[in-house]
Amino acid sequence: MSGPGFSHELRQRQTQSLVLAPQLVQSLKILQVAALDLRSVIQEELQNNPTLEEVLPTDGVSLDQERDAEAASNTGDSPEGEPAEGREEMDFSKEFEILGKLDQDWRDHLANAGGNQPHTAEDAERRQHFFDSLVSETSLQEHLMGQAELADISPAAVEAMRHLVGSLDDRGFLTQTPNDLALQSGLPLEAMQEAVRLLKTFEPPGLGAKDLAECLILQLQAKGRGGSLAARIVRDHYALLTRRRIPDIARRVGVSVEKIQDAIAEIGALDPAPGRRFAEDNNRVVVPDVTVEPDGDGWKIHLNHDYIPRLRISPIYRDLIAKGTLSKQEGQYLRERINSGKFLINSIAQRQQTIERITREILKAQAGFFQHGVAQLHPLTMTQIADVVGVHETTVSRAIANKFIKTPHGVFDFKFFFTPGYRAEGGDTVSNTSVKEMIADLIAGEDRSHPLSDQEIVSRLKEKGLSVARRTVAKYREELGLLSSNLRREYT
Repeated sequence: MSGPGFSHELRQRQTQSLVLAPQLVQSLKILQVAALDLRSVIQEELQNNPTLEEVLPTDGVSLDQERDAEAASNTGDSPEGEPAEGREEMDFSKEFEILGKLDQDWRDHLANAGGNQPHTAEDAERRQHFFDSLVSETSLQEHLMGQAELADISPAAVEAMRHLVGSLDDRGFLTQTPNDLALQSGLPLEAMQEAVRLLKTFEPPGLGAKDLAECLILQLQAKGRGGSLAARIVRDHYALLTRRRIPDIARRVGVSVEKIQDAIAEIGALDPAPGRRFAEDNNRVVVPDVTVEPDGDGWKIHLNHDYIPRLRISPIYRDLIAKGTLSKQEGQYLRERINSGKFLINSIAQRQQTIERITREILKAQAGFFQHGVAQLHPLTMTQIADVVGVHETTVSRAIANKFIKTPHGVFDFKFFFTPGYRAEGGDTVSNTSVKEMIADLIAGEDRSHPLSDQEIVSRLKEKGLSVARRTVAKYREELGLLSSNLRREYT
């Protein structure tokens, strides 16, 4: 279209980006998903790829023998009579070479950009959290935007919500005022205020609060307890509550100490950091991907194959290609499907091998845990395991994501074994998980009428040869779900 009021302008822009081939994306996905989810991925491929078929158990043949035979069949030479070009298409060395190259590129990039390695336990924890986050499930922001998109609000408010949720801290609290956010984003203040009001109605309750007191009030309101004694204490006597001045609160409110303690117990059952728990799924079925059990003087590793269908390329389609009776288009289609199927089979095999290698190195590094339990858990990072296995930390992070290991001491998330730690005065290293256990034991054995302060816990740990900062003790105590000393004090 041309004429008055219209103009054309052609612009050329050159950009550079890394695009992963679908097969490589699938390979990374297979590495990351848990066994139960992997079965769904495989079933979907079975439906879409006619050349793939599931192998059923054969009488008199063990599962391991079948898998060895299938691996030899799926990675061997092409069927007799297949054209040379078909055999080349089924060679996967190039695809996996690309995966290795991508892995090495990431290693080089992070090595150049990362600078010096962290030297403190807190730096190591932040680094560990980064790699854990690479394969985390739905983020807090995604969780909230999913609710916002279903709400009946204006487009401006949706855009304001996007900026708003980006300003939340890990507890789900606001870190900036609506005025500041509106100025930074260039959006109308009314839209930002609308987004704030809406955020406070989202699940889980307590999100979007400016501080802990408002967070508790929002949760009580969501329970229909906005006019309760507990809400009144938080709203009108929060300073006394934080100092556990129960007699003073009782006198000002005009009720008995017993009723005040009951109300405080109700407050104590609320979540002080609702943003940290949204991704938890307490009802999920946990299927161990690996079992480690004693075997004489050593240990035996069993990978769980029960939820992973055994696949092979259908001999019917192999024979069709070998006969050479297909048209060029039909032959090309079948070779592409066989190519895709064999890549899937090889990716599954590589997944299992990677998990087994990582498990074996964890077993070596955490031998004390497997022999004696959590008290003997030692500091371990993904970098250490990655260096031994010969992959990048991100590969280890993906490989252990959503996966569990069964040990003589229970079933644990793989990430449980990766933890920074502290060096005791005797030279031994102690993981932060063991430090948390020590803190929990100290609090469990305290006199509730005179509970231990965080500084006193620091002193007790110092007596055990561990030098831990007070703020670290407070952080671990909160992660354990334990209240501060003034809130743990009991009055008789």
